[in-house]
Formats: sequence, C-alpha cells, structure tokens
Amino acid sequence: MLSLNTVRSFSPSFRVSSPLLSGPNLGRLTSLRLHSSSSPAANKSNNKKGNDDDKITKRIEDYSQWYSDVIKHGSLAQSSPTRGSMIIKPWGMSIWQFLQRDLDSRISDQGVENAYFPLLIPKSFLSKEAEHVDGFAKECAVVTHHRLKDVGGELVPDPEAELEEPLIIRPTSETIIWSTFSTWISSHRDLPLKINQWANVMRWELRTRPFLRTSEFLWQEGHTAYADEKGAHDDARTMVGVYNNFVEDMLAMPTIVGVKSPSERFAGAVETYTIEGIMQNGWALQTGTSHYLGQSFGKAFGVTFQGKEGGVKPVYGSSWGVTTRMIGAMIMTHSDDSGLVLPPTIAPKQVVVVPIPAKKNDEEGKEKLEKALEELVKGLEGEGLRVQVDDRDWVRNGAKYFEWERKGVPLRIELGPRDVGNDVCVLKWRTWKPDKESVPLSSVASQVKLQMGEYQSHLLETAKERMASQINLEAGYEEMRDTLSKDEAGQYPGAGLYLVPWKCNAENEKKIKEECKATIRCYPVDVNEMKMFEGKKCFYSGEDADKMALFGRAF
Repeated sequence: MLSLNTVRSFSPSFRVSSPLLSGPNLGRLTSLRLHSSSSPAANKSNNKKGNDDDKITKRIEDYSQWYSDVIKHGSLAQSSPTRGSMIIKPWGMSIWQFLQRDLDSRISDQGVENAYFPLLIPKSFLSKEAEHVDGFAKECAVVTHHRLKDVGGELVPDPEAELEEPLIIRPTSETIIWSTFSTWISSHRDLPLKINQWANVMRWELRTRPFLRTSEFLWQEGHTAYADEKGAHDDARTMVGVYNNFVEDMLAMPTIVGVKSPSERFAGAVETYTIEGIMQNGWALQTGTSHYLGQSFGKAFGVTFQGKEGGVKPVYGSSWGVTTRMIGAMIMTHSDDSGLVLPPTIAPKQVVVVPIPAKKNDEEGKEKLEKALEELVKGLEGEGLRVQVDDRDWVRNGAKYFEWERKGVPLRIELGPRDVGNDVCVLKWRTWKPDKESVPLSSVASQVKLQMGEYQSHLLETAKERMASQINLEAGYEEMRDTLSKDEAGQYPGAGLYLVPWKCNAENEKKIKEECKATIRCYPVDVNEMKMFEGKKCFYSGEDADKMALFGRAF
C-alpha cells in the first residue's frame, strides 16, 4: 500500500496538500462519523454581443452544454470530419505546449530520455499479454490493407494489397516498446532503462467529448525497466507524485492521490496509482495515472538481463502518462458562466492591452498614447509577461473585452488619452478582483508581475476550498445511491464524491456501479495511511472495512 512517507522518500518535490486533510474536512475526518481572427469579416460577430451564437449556457442549466460552449467560444478546439476526433486550434495548442514543455523538464529530471516508437503495432504483439489484450481489444482501430482500388468510381480496399498481419493503431505503446526493450537490454548494466515518448494514440470511443474523451488524443507515455521489484514500484509511485505537483503548479488544480481498486487498474498492471480531480459539478475526472507492471510485459516479450552474480533474470516494469484530458480538467476546475478562465502559467497571452484611441484630430494625444503604449508593453515584456495589444480598429472595445474574457486571458489593461494624461492605466482581472483599478504607469509592470502570482494562488486556493466542500464524509450507501440517481445528467451543482469505509469486493463494486453508476475513484493515500478505516464497517456490506474508498460519478 502506498503511504505518504513512501511517496515523499521517492520524490522530494512531492507535496501532499490534499483537500481531504484541510479546510472544513480536517475536524470532520479527525472524529470521522462515517456516513479572433484578425480580419474585419472574421470579427463581424464580435460586434454583436448577445446573439444566440454567442451565448454560453449557464452551468446550472446544462453543465455538458456549458462545457462545449466554453471550448467553442474560448477558441480551444472544434469537431473534425474524422469520427470522434477534434481539431485543436492554436489557442488550445499553445496551452498544451506550455504543459508539455514544463512536464518534459520534470520527466527529464527523473533521468528519463525521450524516444519515438511506431504508430502501427503488429496485432500479434497485442495478444502476447493476456490482460492487456482484454483491456484494449474493443477500442482498437485495425489496418488490414495498404492500398485502395477504384471500382466503378468507388475506392475500396484492394484485395491484392491485404496485409499478411493486420496492424493496430496504437491505443498505448507497452507492446511495441517492450519488444524493443528486448533488443536494448542484456545486462544489469543496461538497467534501469527509462524512456518517454510524446505521441498520439487512438482508442475507438463510442461516446466522445472534446479533451475529455476522444478517439485520437495527444499524450506522453513513460516506460521503464528495472532489475528489481522495488525500483519499478518506486518509479510508479514517484511519477504519480510528479503528476500531482505538476497539475497543481501549472493548472492551479488540486487532485487526490490514490490507488485504483483491482477492477479499475490498467490492463496488465499489478497496481495503478492515480490523481483524481473533482470538477465543479461534483463529478470526478481521472487526470493522470502511473502503473507498476511487475514482470508481466518483461516475460511476455522475453526481456531478460544477466545479473551481477550471474544468471538470467526477467525485468520489472512501470508505465505512466497524462493526456490532453488535463485541458478539460482545467476548464471544468476554473471556468465560469462568462467563459474560459486560464491560470497565468498556461495562458497563451497573460495580458491583453486595449488602447482607447485619441480623437481623430488630436495628433498630440495620439503621439502620447503611442509612446505610453510602447513603454507599457516594453515594461510588461521585460518582466517576462506574455502580452497582446489589441488595436483592431474595426472591433468595438466592448466586443474586444467580451472576446478576451471568453478566451480566459488573466488580465486586461485599458489605456486611453485620459489615462496617459493622469499617468495611469486601468487593470481588470478575469476573476479574483471584481472591480477595475487604476495603477501608475511607472510601477504597473512590476505590480502586474507580482499580482500574476497572486492570481495563480487565488485560483488554486479557490479550487481547494471547493474540492473540500464536495467530499461527503458521513453518508451511508442509501443516501449516496438516492442522491446520485437524481444527478443523472451531471448537472451543476452535483452531489460530489463520497469517502466511505469499504471492504474490497469486486462483486459488490460491480453492483454499486449498476445501481447508481458510481465507481471507486481511488483509495486515497492520505486517509489510508492514517488507517481511518480501522474499527469501521463497510458502508455497503457491513463487514470490517479494510480501506477508505472514494466513490462517485466520473467523466
């Protein structure tokens, strides 16, 4: 079982700041009683605030539609001609790239090297690990021919171009990577071997949602091989700690670190560790996972090494990954009925400056404004801030404010001739401070830099407080079932998650899922380390509990 002390010893940067052990839950747990395009034509609609096409559905009315509206009006992604896949637009791709660069550095700090492996995997590879094939068989897209043929004006697979062995478009890369490891590893001197790749994968999903669940998505997947069980298991636990810190630092999003139940483990894993976020509607979202694989893949692909004292031994492995799903988690953690809300760390533009033009005949006013604007931008960029000047003269200022608010830019600065005359500019934060404030031009750059950090902290603390309030600690099974059955559509606000004493039983877990669609999101590390289940009865079976389990609905 994973413990706080264990994780801290493996990953010095790992911080456990779980909402389960903070805020209003601290006392309750201690005495737990278990129950823009730039052309005028493209921006015509921006001058028509209030059209139906511009509307963002309120969260309380239709949470699912709200999520779709935020993505659309935040210019993050759009649907594609390819079933179940999305086109990530430049604004959304910039966010992913900020996440990618930061995480890649953290992965490198763990001694991991980047590589790349083929998109297509021989079908026989997938069959070599029994649990793995069972877990992914229904999601696989298969390539059977290498050429098309024109038959009466219709393109069909050419019968003469059928592949000898079908190829699978990778749903994950364990099989192709472990096959490769068998050629890279021969001695204990080759271990540990730690490889990561940034790639796309395909899982043929029946029901899709942008970022949360698409047939094709972007991710990183790490794969390691060790000489001993401890090394591989420690690696899996270290990486879940890296992920926890990463999403908190970059996305201002708290998560619960935990262990998956046996029925929720990754196909082929001995143990799966997870970080679970809680969205504003009270549903959970698995945001990253790390798996201890034991020797299953090593044995399946004949990966062995010569030990120090002689003899040939099979290796132990781990794998871990996060995906573009993180962007969906960020949307549902911070955004509001006005649109997207971005933490400054990942905002493509942290500041948008909207100049208010001088009157047509005021040449002196124009010159002063231009000079002040140039100095303002230079000062902000000198502080390392990402700045956008929106001086489109075919779009009204009100429409500009509306657009950048929806795209989640943390700060808007307004600067007009009157402001220049008073040697000030006007700041308006996306959230945090409800009112505008005037700030001296002489100190605005340093002040904005400081406040960006405060804004990031505000988003994190707000999310932590909300998460703590969404975890039910004193509910019995009937209460959970009745409450969740009323939350069929996952509307906002939802019922939240349920931390309960539990006797691990796959059959009972299956029954609960059938009765109220709740699953065990994880066995949280912190409360299980404290053995909060001792002396308690399972909330479902009445037997002695052996875990504290976090139940709830999930995306």
